[in-house]
Amino acid sequence: MSRRAVVLKHVEIEGPARVGELLSDLGYAVEVRSTFRGDPVPAALDQGDVLVVMGGPMGVADRNAPETAYLQREIDLLQRQIARDAPVLGVCLGAQLLAHAAGADVKQMRTAAGERVYEVGWGTITLDRAAGDEILAGVPPEIVVLHWHGDTFEIPAGARRFASSPVCPNQGFRLGRHGFGLQFHCEVGRGDVDAFLRANANYVAQANGPDGVARIAADTEQLFVESRHVGDVLLRNILRAMTTD
Repeated sequence: MSRRAVVLKHVEIEGPARVGELLSDLGYAVEVRSTFRGDPVPAALDQGDVLVVMGGPMGVADRNAPETAYLQREIDLLQRQIARDAPVLGVCLGAQLLAHAAGADVKQMRTAAGERVYEVGWGTITLDRAAGDEILAGVPPEIVVLHWHGDTFEIPAGARRFASSPVCPNQGFRLGRHGFGLQFHCEVGRGDVDAFLRANANYVAQANGPDGVARIAADTEQLFVESRHVGDVLLRNILRAMTTD
């Protein structure tokens, strides 16, 4: 019987991308469920199944809104995965949902004066090798990744933070042996970045000013190839750790 990876998708442009390809390479049948289109959230997963929860423009606070009620069902599923220390990867919104399911606070990013803060575009994260152990093998201590968020999570009790940035200190955590949350994007392809910019031009301008789209597009030309290479190493390490007892 083939192994299964269930991917919960919240918006058309944020698919599993490289995560799905790497899981296929590991022998998993990748099953994408577009919960925003009404695909059902599984009540439970089988032993050995992998759960991947992707990003999206909504937030944890939207779990009670009628149009995004599927988020609460995803949180319920995440809680069941956590209880079993079953394999789960949350990316961006998915990491926030995972943190919330584990009892941690998720909130808007704000300055001390209460002004909204966003982290959108290419930026450096610092990796804590002592906390990340084998998942950081072959990965430099600082890497450039794509950020696309205005919310942040606290690190759940008992989890280990392994990635941070100056703007958003909590960028990545490991929960138990098989749970991982990534606030940043290292799974995107070049076409995905272009799609982000087309679909979210107003959001980018809100975060980075009127020339934000042009600046991110220019940075993509310069940074994408190396970022993709290093991101592949990190994702492979994480997926192997998730799927190894």
